[in-house]
Amino acid sequence: MESDTHGVTHFAVENSAYYEREFARIQGKTGFTWSWNTMAALFGPIWGAARGVWGFFWIFLVLELFALVQIGRGLWGQLGADQLERYERLTTNISKREVQAAELTAAGDATGAAAKLKIADNLRAAAEKALQAANEASTEATGILVTGLVLMVLFKLAEGLYANYAYEAQYLRWRATQNEQTGIKRSGIVFGLIGLFAIWPLTLIRFTVANPNEFVAGLTGGLLGGKISITEFPVGREYFAYLSKKGDAGFDWLANNFGDVFDGVTAVIRWVLDGLEILLIETPWPVVMFVTVVLALRLAGPRVAIFTAASLAYLAFMGLWELSMITVALIGAGAFLCVLIGIPLGIWFGKSKRAYAFAEPVLDFMQTMPAFVYLIPIIAFFGTGKPPGVLATLVFAMPPVIRLTALGMRGVPESTKEAAIAFGCSKRQLLFNVELPLALPSIMTGINQTILMSLSMVVIASLIGAEGLGALILEALQYAAKGQGLLGGLAILFCAMVIDRIAQGVYRRRVGAK
Repeated sequence: MESDTHGVTHFAVENSAYYEREFARIQGKTGFTWSWNTMAALFGPIWGAARGVWGFFWIFLVLELFALVQIGRGLWGQLGADQLERYERLTTNISKREVQAAELTAAGDATGAAAKLKIADNLRAAAEKALQAANEASTEATGILVTGLVLMVLFKLAEGLYANYAYEAQYLRWRATQNEQTGIKRSGIVFGLIGLFAIWPLTLIRFTVANPNEFVAGLTGGLLGGKISITEFPVGREYFAYLSKKGDAGFDWLANNFGDVFDGVTAVIRWVLDGLEILLIETPWPVVMFVTVVLALRLAGPRVAIFTAASLAYLAFMGLWELSMITVALIGAGAFLCVLIGIPLGIWFGKSKRAYAFAEPVLDFMQTMPAFVYLIPIIAFFGTGKPPGVLATLVFAMPPVIRLTALGMRGVPESTKEAAIAFGCSKRQLLFNVELPLALPSIMTGINQTILMSLSMVVIASLIGAEGLGALILEALQYAAKGQGLLGGLAILFCAMVIDRIAQGVYRRRVGAK
């Protein structure tokens, strides 16, 4: 590929004749071509920042910093300072022991004096080893300094040799997109210097000075350093404590002023759970098993029915039926509420870009926040027990069904919707007869993910009193009961798989029938 003279002139701006010649040399050969950039070798990362070659900037900023750390360690690193400090402590301790031995000798206690002197001899041997280690470390300073200088020279050579290749690659991207920086930008130089001075000084102090905190405190008059480590943000813990107290007060205020609302939510969920548990537990297990297998057969087919029968038989004959039905009630209630709330929200977000833009960070927060953190506000507002466990599951497991429903709605072709409207579809008919059927595969995937995430919350929710198989697993973890934990985990797996296979089987049979 031949270099475009006019393009290089507009791209490089400053010193364009040089870059035109170098780009032509690089593009004229397939192998390595000697192309040296003196300015890049001299100014290193700052050259990359000035030209907008930020990959070059960050790579050599780190590499040069590594070389500077070795140079700093060799020049003023005080290698072996910790061993010298240990030697001084041991020497002081030896003097004390000798004084004590002299006092005991004067008092006529020869045995005690001998013991003190023996301790002093042991300490003296340790002190000699510490002094020897300190001397050996100090002799390494010259080698470390030479290593740092050699590395710096090598990095400078690499910068000079690599710069034109990196800049030529940027030139090709500029020709293709016209979006790359052209010429030298003062803003790039300023940003590069800010990055350099933000990273290099404290890092060099941290890895080359014997006591970096005291050094920084001396430089800043105690504003930085001192009791606060320079590896941490230079403020005290008082901000953390202050905000923690404010958070506690906020939770208490909400619990006191909206306690009736939280109690109402808890009562509704408890009513649903009680109904499910009466249906699943109080009814004889062969009856529940028979009805479930017939339901699986009619809705999902014989394969799912056979799997359901085997899974339920495992639960019954292992004596885990009651615990399993409590778990099914928790999973079922949580998943049902997730679907009931999540699908309408997903439809809304799929139709409204503005609403989804507002909801997306909330969904990100719900999915990325560790599951244990959900238990804190849940306990504060709703207490402990099964309903709070369902609410924790609701917050944790709802985002997938919302996201995938919205994705399915946005995936419906606009041409299909326009054709349906042209044939006289109302908004309701368009939604239920066109958009939802076409989005159904994505919605069913969201339901599947919600069921699985509800399952993952069973054990976590047991920490706040949600009973069932989760409590069995928690007990196995506490007492390292490996067999109990494995059998309980299989029971949870079978419960989730039965629910999922029946739900997915309904969808597959309907699609197959069409």
